[in-house]
Amino acid sequence: MEFSAEARLIHTGTARAIGSPVGPALTLTSTYVSHGVHDPSLPAYGRNTNPGWQDVEHALAVIEGEGCQAVVFSSGQAAAMALMLTLSEGRERLVMLDDGYYKLRNLATKLRPHGVEVVTVDLLDLDAVETAIGAGPSVLWGETPTNPLLRVADLAGLSALADAAGTPFVVDNTVATALQQKPLEFGALASVYSLTKSLSGHSDVLGGAVVTRSAELAESLRAWRGTGGAILGPFESWLVLRGLKTLPLRLERQSQNALAVVEFLERHPRVTAVHYPDGPLVKTQMPNGAGCLLAFELSGTVADADAVVAAARLIVPSTSFGGVESTWERRARWAAETAPDTLIRIGTGVEPAADIIADLSQALRA
Repeated sequence: MEFSAEARLIHTGTARAIGSPVGPALTLTSTYVSHGVHDPSLPAYGRNTNPGWQDVEHALAVIEGEGCQAVVFSSGQAAAMALMLTLSEGRERLVMLDDGYYKLRNLATKLRPHGVEVVTVDLLDLDAVETAIGAGPSVLWGETPTNPLLRVADLAGLSALADAAGTPFVVDNTVATALQQKPLEFGALASVYSLTKSLSGHSDVLGGAVVTRSAELAESLRAWRGTGGAILGPFESWLVLRGLKTLPLRLERQSQNALAVVEFLERHPRVTAVHYPDGPLVKTQMPNGAGCLLAFELSGTVADADAVVAAARLIVPSTSFGGVESTWERRARWAAETAPDTLIRIGTGVEPAADIIADLSQALRA
């Protein structure tokens, strides 16, 4: 009998032998018993393996789809760096979106001293993408929906262009997660994630991952992780796995809350624009909902927007998103962010929608 990905996700890490604990094990060790000629199939050192992160990798592969392998890291940035380093070998250019998570653009610039040119482009302009990846051996780095403007790129169209150019195509799928969008099914080579956000879902752990159907790429990433040491610790792995078990329930509630907030904001007189994934492409790529993240632009000044954020009594003024609690921030408070000055990003939590909207209503009177 084949159970759903959601059911298998819940039971990952649970042994079924009589007397076994139902809760996944927490293996706190830095080394393993080992002597003589090393058998690579057996554990020897904590930088190379841990049962806890193996369970997380299995869970991530389950929700991504058949034939997938996951490699976890100490953070989303560490996962992205390992993927950039692996794929940029022998290639001249890293073509990436000109909006989206600004820290990834900052990270990509670290490749410039090693001969890789970073080229930014609007991923919604397929002609511009085709020109950029056709100018030399490239890696195409996507993100959809983008953070914080929630723009949605055509994964099938981008994959077709990448295939024609012989360009590996990877997608930052952090905002949607594989339960709401599966880039590999649209032709991407790999999906990259911050486990810190919705996947773990409790604002208590940092982590990252790459998921791919390429055994060669997965093995290269494991080699980078083991050599560089950007491992997910045993306790962090346990926290991520615990969070993953409730991911389907959290995403469903958070997506419903996000839609309710969008409807409220679209009618509010102080709001000049609302950003949330919508339209025919979204329904094709994200059939199970558009996620917890949205943003809106406020009339007035930066000080006005900051006053609104500070006035919240329920929504937590904080960066990051995807936790069980709703969070928000004026995104342009970060110097390198390219978002409009008064744009406020919200990550809806699992509180009742009426409570979130009540807090928004009183805060917008500030």
